[in-house]
Amino acid sequence: MRTLKEIPCGETVKVAKLTGEGAVKRRIMDMGITRGIDVFVRKVAPLGDPVEVTVRGYELSLRKADAEMIIVE
Repeated sequence: MRTLKEIPCGETVKVAKLTGEGAVKRRIMDMGITRGIDVFVRKVAPLGDPVEVTVRGYELSLRKADAEMIIVE
């Protein structure tokens, strides 16, 4: 299984699982990233932080640390 951080630009993936605990996991879920949702990776900054994705029809920027907590297939 790969994490969202490892996905190159232009790929669409499906969220398989969210790792992390407590407030961090809740914040990711509040942004609309839940199991089974398709996520399109729009842009990755030159140093890899942040990652810009499209989820549920809107653009979202995620830090590398948050993207590592999202397991995709």
